[in-house]
Amino acid sequence: MTFEKIAWYENKAARKGDVHKSDTKMFSAFHIRKVRRYQETVPRLRPTPLISLTHLAEQLQVSSIRIKDESRRCGLNAFKVLGASYGIGRALAERFDMDTEDLRFDAFTGPDMQKKLRTVTLVTATDGNHGRAVAWMAEQLGCHAVVFMPRGSSPVRLQRIRQHGADASVIAGNYDDAVELAVDQAQRNDWLLLQDTAREGYEKIPAWIMQGYAGMIDEVFTQQRDYKPTHVLVQCGVGSFAASIQAYLTQKFGDARPFFIVVEPTRAGCYFASMTSEAKLPVKIFGEMDTIMAGLACGEPSSLAWGILKDFTDVFVVCPDEIAMQGMRILGTPLQGDDIVVSGESGAVTLGLLNEMLITPQCKGLRKVLGLDGASDILLFSTEGDTDPAMYRKIVQQPRVNA
Repeated sequence: MTFEKIAWYENKAARKGDVHKSDTKMFSAFHIRKVRRYQETVPRLRPTPLISLTHLAEQLQVSSIRIKDESRRCGLNAFKVLGASYGIGRALAERFDMDTEDLRFDAFTGPDMQKKLRTVTLVTATDGNHGRAVAWMAEQLGCHAVVFMPRGSSPVRLQRIRQHGADASVIAGNYDDAVELAVDQAQRNDWLLLQDTAREGYEKIPAWIMQGYAGMIDEVFTQQRDYKPTHVLVQCGVGSFAASIQAYLTQKFGDARPFFIVVEPTRAGCYFASMTSEAKLPVKIFGEMDTIMAGLACGEPSSLAWGILKDFTDVFVVCPDEIAMQGMRILGTPLQGDDIVVSGESGAVTLGLLNEMLITPQCKGLRKVLGLDGASDILLFSTEGDTDPAMYRKIVQQPRVNA
């Protein structure tokens, strides 16, 4: 169904118990506790705030709106280090035949291990945040990093990756081309590929990265005991982050899990295109993905994420850039009494969408499908801060479309 600003697809199969569902056991409390124990040993990797937007919730006539502020994650201004830290730790432990049952960061800091790590090169593709996280982890560990970025990447994001000692460059192609280049160079040079995009023959490391991402939602329930949101909105690129949150919630709440909404840019909606296709199989989007939401500009679903999101997501939504901009302005210039959240283009799209759904008459049908009303407790994730400060200031200083 389409209306003026957004398009959405209701996945009715998500709540049918007789339909075969993807396995989510790797996101059980047992496994994610092990992830959290490792993350707690990584230098500076501390929980981020869970912020309650009380006055905005009152204005939008819902019970509560909570948002995880990842601009304060580890000094890196984005959530990606959660996945990179655990994915790299597990991958190195496997390479050097280390015990993983109680893996700690300091297992990599001894002189013998440091000598080994100096021979290791990590390689990845990124639009900015993941590459910076990989470069930062390489810097902490004492190994090398090579990072490929798609055409049009922000010079500021490129420079911040290089500041951590990585060999970073912008290629002539799009994000998926950068992934292919990283795969090729890993194979040619025996480098360690750190990508959260799973594909046939490459699923182990993406799975570990996804488990690392799930550390964020586990933090939420540590910070807010007995909390159960009714609705969770999650932004989606290749789908690994969204699928990790969905799988965790499915493990924790089962059939009583919250309504789950996946949000993509209109011009890079590979999950929306896949779900609305006749075959309901993964669809790859080719060519330019012209969106300010650089972190979500991905043309092909990750194979690991696809099954989870197809089986459990209630609604898939695609949004134009204006929705993300509006979210940035609402978070950056909040109602009196609510905290400021500095949120970048990819980080703010879910709040922009929530605002649109709750105030726009054209969204009445979507509100009804999701049961959004005065009793709704909504959870969002601001996955990045002002990773491009000039762009952030330009957008936030513009007036809101809907006050």
